[in-house]
Amino acid sequence: MEVLPVSGRSAALCKVHVKPCWISPCQLPQFTASRVTQCPVQTQQLSRPLCFQELSSTRRLGSTALSRAVSGKSSAEAWLELGEELPFQELLACAARTRDEVHKYITFSPKVFLPLTRVCRDACGYCTFALAPQAGRRIYMTIEEVVDIAKAGALQGCTEALFTLGDKPELLYKEAAEELQQLGYPSTLAYVAAAAKAVLLETGLLPHVNAGVMDREDISMLQQVSVGQGLMLESASARLLQPGGPHHNCPDKEPAARLATIEAAGQAHVPYTSGLLIGIGETRLERIQALLALHSLHSQYGHIQELIIQNFAAKKGTAMENHPEPQLSELQWTIAMARLIFGPNMNIQAPPNLTPGPGVSSAQGLEDSWRALLDAGINDWGGASPLTRDYVNPEKPWPHVELLAAATAAAGKALLPRLTVYPEVVRNIHEWADSAKGRLSPAAAVLRLADSHGLVRGSSWCPGLVGDNAPVTPVQPSGLSLDSLAGISTPGDLARQAGAEDDSALPQNQPNAALPGIRSMPAPRLKRQRAWSVSMGEDGLLEGCPGPSEASGDVQRLVTSVLEQGHALTEDEVVQLFEARGADFHYVCQAADLLRQRTCGDKVTYTVNRNINYTNRCIYACQFCAFSKGKTAEELRGPTYLLSMAEISRRTAEAWDRGATEVCMQGGIHPDFTGDTYLRILEAAKAGAPDMHVHAFSPLEVSQGAATIGHSVPSYLASLRDAGLGSLPGTAAEILDDAVRQELCPDKLRTQQWLDVVEAAHGVGLRTSSTIMFGHCDPTRSWSRHILALRDLQARTHGITEFVPLPFVHMEAPIYLKGRARRGPTLRECILMHAVARLALTGYIDNIQASWIKMGPERAIQLMNVGCNDMGGSIMNETISKAAGASHGQELPPERMEALIKAAGRRPQQRTCTYEHPPSGQREKSFMAAPLAPLVMN
Repeated sequence: MEVLPVSGRSAALCKVHVKPCWISPCQLPQFTASRVTQCPVQTQQLSRPLCFQELSSTRRLGSTALSRAVSGKSSAEAWLELGEELPFQELLACAARTRDEVHKYITFSPKVFLPLTRVCRDACGYCTFALAPQAGRRIYMTIEEVVDIAKAGALQGCTEALFTLGDKPELLYKEAAEELQQLGYPSTLAYVAAAAKAVLLETGLLPHVNAGVMDREDISMLQQVSVGQGLMLESASARLLQPGGPHHNCPDKEPAARLATIEAAGQAHVPYTSGLLIGIGETRLERIQALLALHSLHSQYGHIQELIIQNFAAKKGTAMENHPEPQLSELQWTIAMARLIFGPNMNIQAPPNLTPGPGVSSAQGLEDSWRALLDAGINDWGGASPLTRDYVNPEKPWPHVELLAAATAAAGKALLPRLTVYPEVVRNIHEWADSAKGRLSPAAAVLRLADSHGLVRGSSWCPGLVGDNAPVTPVQPSGLSLDSLAGISTPGDLARQAGAEDDSALPQNQPNAALPGIRSMPAPRLKRQRAWSVSMGEDGLLEGCPGPSEASGDVQRLVTSVLEQGHALTEDEVVQLFEARGADFHYVCQAADLLRQRTCGDKVTYTVNRNINYTNRCIYACQFCAFSKGKTAEELRGPTYLLSMAEISRRTAEAWDRGATEVCMQGGIHPDFTGDTYLRILEAAKAGAPDMHVHAFSPLEVSQGAATIGHSVPSYLASLRDAGLGSLPGTAAEILDDAVRQELCPDKLRTQQWLDVVEAAHGVGLRTSSTIMFGHCDPTRSWSRHILALRDLQARTHGITEFVPLPFVHMEAPIYLKGRARRGPTLRECILMHAVARLALTGYIDNIQASWIKMGPERAIQLMNVGCNDMGGSIMNETISKAAGASHGQELPPERMEALIKAAGRRPQQRTCTYEHPPSGQREKSFMAAPLAPLVMN
């Protein structure tokens, strides 16, 4: 046996000369280390221990093999010994527990499969995907066909466009080179880039490219138009390339070449998919060597976001059609070993349409086999499509998502759709995806589809839109209908649906026959399942799909500790509640409503007030603000203005005459404003209505005003109080986490500065509200820190009157238009913000307010059932949310406010800004208000 020299990581595999043989799965345990190649990877020390210590301390395995492994071995032989000496069920249990340390849900990617070309220069012994060129049949799909399929997928809720294709066919077939020349592209990879760009820009789907072996330059080119790339290592065994082996005559299946591509992707910082194809003749030891080779690269670059453990499926007409398929237990063993080697953080998937097992022909047998894979430690089912077939395994249809969700729920897990990239990548998307083109970039496309956790948003609902579900009008693909495309792969399949039984019946010279199926083995005529689509419910689960029937023990214990013992939630616990879905979500909401009932009873309060925004000029560069920055379309923001003192007085007087008890006054930080300006504004308001409560000046305005006249903040606040200021709005808080503020409002007050101003206000007897503006570039941990910072402040001062969640309205916000923010929080996140706030703040801040301007009146009133007890103000005029694109905000008069509250079975009660009864006569006037006079803006 000859071992070749090793040069670097990319050549970390040995070429060996052994007699090729197909190895039956039942023979695999009999192989020993002495009968296989000694690979340099197996002796390489990885960047961190391979979780042996965690296994020893937390999983109580207690085996001899584990003890020897803990002693310091990290070789492939040590792993093989561990995997074969541990009792099988104990191995699986260990892997599942390792998975559960990080992964609470099971995910899948709703996708369309785009086989851009099926011509390939390789000839794998198990493959029916690759086709040789044939006269009258195009080699490449047209970009128009690609975009049409992607658009149809978008209509059904798909988020991934998976480009899978043959490897560099132009290097072997002149027909491919000639067709590329006719299309105007120098290479298949350049054509892939053009197709991916079209999909990204015209459909919003996220391209993931599996284009074979590439160099760093090609990978970087594709990185500009995709969000992820992938290449299966398949095997680390070079002997599989020998005559009679599955990879004979496959230059691109050379392990060293594939590892070089995977390493180049790491150097380019591309989120990457790789994995193993098991049962093609490799040994268990060789599988572990392959896993260690991948682990070595991932330890250096951190770029392998998912690991696929795929089982070989024999196909008629191939060299391996009679080769035995691996048993389910062998697939489980490999998954478990991958989980233990890579640890709890890695995403490990197994394709559900390929699941082996004795009873997979029946629904129960298939569910049992899926359960077996879950028990082995996977956390992802990979891609599945409601629209296109699996062209690599056309005889294996994708399962219906409801069946997969039911099987997953039976294992105690919820099934959730994910994006092409996983949550840990989404949360740092600008580090992983190209963002140079702003809103047209791959990074921006990811954020448009993501929720706060980094999973699929799955709903057209956004804060600020009219109606309950104001949809984005989809573009119907030309010549295709959703009904005709349900379960169909390409335009060529439409002909098959109409009556053609195989590809030979298709006209070979027409464009729509670009990618017919395999001549030698037509896809079985399977019973068609009804089409499915991806849509998320307000509880965060897939619409129409089951999840676990009961709340998790952790959530039940946590909520019970709040309700029964008054437990003060920690940062991690608040984060955990923000992640609630399904039964957990409902449990949290019900607990919040119970706590609201105990604390506030059945009354729902509101105030009659008027917002006066005295200027929209501002020297600050807040990235969320369309009121003072961003698009200058006059129908939203309007022209620059500065109200006169007379107009401020007039509006205040008019508000008092219409029954208001409060004016809320804020504005941009005008370059000419000083601390004296705010005193004059206050004087003007009090002149218009001496008894009006003036709720004015954000902590930023107070800080700015004090600095311009050389006063300390407490001194300036005392001056404002003495001049008639009643309270401060707790705005300009946005997110009280400086990491987020640096992105969102880099020149604004830091977190501690904001808290200091509010504490100073409480110190001079001025009460404040409190707010959070969420759903942009902020993780749930930042929400938790914000809420607990307010709780800690209130524990010291008792000066906060209410907590007001303000969902981010994205439509005209500069940070969204630049491609650096999500489309506001989802409905689930909005509901949880109010519910979790009730659980975290009761006993400190007892009034939780719903913003009807952001949520819409109907949705806001529904929040009264998840912990809220206040509907805020009637407003009269509002410009800040309107400038951002919100459709609500001009006035919600008392008549309608009370009708909404009563319709919800609750008791309305007017209040003042400080939650007292309004002065005599004001309530009556509010129900007889005259129309508002025209506004004077300058």
